[in-house]
Amino acid sequence: MNRQLILEDGTIFVGKAFGGDIEKSGEVVFNTGMTGYQEILSDPSYCGQIVTLTYPLIGNYGINRDDFETIHPSIHGLIVKELCEYPSNFRNELTLGAYLQERNIPGLSGIDTRKLTRIIREHGTLRGRLCDMDVDVKEVISQLKATVFTDHVKRVSTKEAYPSPGRGYRVVLVDYGMKHGILRELNNRGCDVIVVPYHTTAEEILRFKPDGIMLSNGPGDPKDVPEAISMIQGLLGKVPLFGICLGHQLFALSCGADTVKLKFGHRGSNHPVKHLETGKVAITAQNHGYAVATESVVGTPLEITHVALNDGTVEGLRHKEVPAFTVQYHPEASPGPEDANNLFNQFLTMIANCKKEGEELCQNA
Repeated sequence: MNRQLILEDGTIFVGKAFGGDIEKSGEVVFNTGMTGYQEILSDPSYCGQIVTLTYPLIGNYGINRDDFETIHPSIHGLIVKELCEYPSNFRNELTLGAYLQERNIPGLSGIDTRKLTRIIREHGTLRGRLCDMDVDVKEVISQLKATVFTDHVKRVSTKEAYPSPGRGYRVVLVDYGMKHGILRELNNRGCDVIVVPYHTTAEEILRFKPDGIMLSNGPGDPKDVPEAISMIQGLLGKVPLFGICLGHQLFALSCGADTVKLKFGHRGSNHPVKHLETGKVAITAQNHGYAVATESVVGTPLEITHVALNDGTVEGLRHKEVPAFTVQYHPEASPGPEDANNLFNQFLTMIANCKKEGEELCQNA
């Protein structure tokens, strides 16, 4: 059965349908990773998006029980060049097509994904719809142009606080669309983690008596999450803080910097990032459509610690006065390289130093 992708600019791609039998609209983006499609599918940061995978053969190692980043995927669709229907891997339990059908997520295969990627790179991310062949194309285009995608964080954040127990430092993890890889890295280090919803206030967080605060990744525009700004401002200087991806952007906004939408975003597993202090370069996993505006950092209590070598965008920030730092990329990888995994250790070292030296150090770090 055929299915088509209709873009808001009128471009149409016709290919073979797989996965869920449902029409779905979303922001059409691309990811350059050669592997890791299972983690991409289950990353809450892709909420509301239709993801094009640039690597041509997808599904060849199937789906397994271990590599999910969330239990309930929120991706709106998947586009591939060639879908493998007979995967071969010792961990394989289900084909990619069967998984998408089970989760009612539409897929499209057999189109020229290189052409689609070049359109996105040239014109920027576009709204699109995966739909049947008998739809009114003009009506679909009109609807796409009028569509505004919002409330992504609200959809993917946990509804209630819950613990992930450990015997080490207590870390409150604010869930804006948390990948399970972040929780896993904290648990692997013995942390006693409490995961809380995106709209939790600073006062509510402090009642847990945390040793540290983690701001998670998440989907969409950081300016759509105003609740986070006052919460972060209420915590700075009281508890050490570490933010990732959307958490990085929200941290910047709370300190007076600004964010901007990138033309087509950073989504892949091979993005080089330079640490300005040491000059060392890490290959990182990234998934974001917004970035901190470089010029907006001037005059704030922040300093830039990392930059992207591909386009010079801000990849890391540190507060000059209190113990808080953030990165735009994903140190937990999943999928991708683990070059930056040591940032979790740096976060715990910051906590240890604050506890050792007392409250005065935390307020003057």
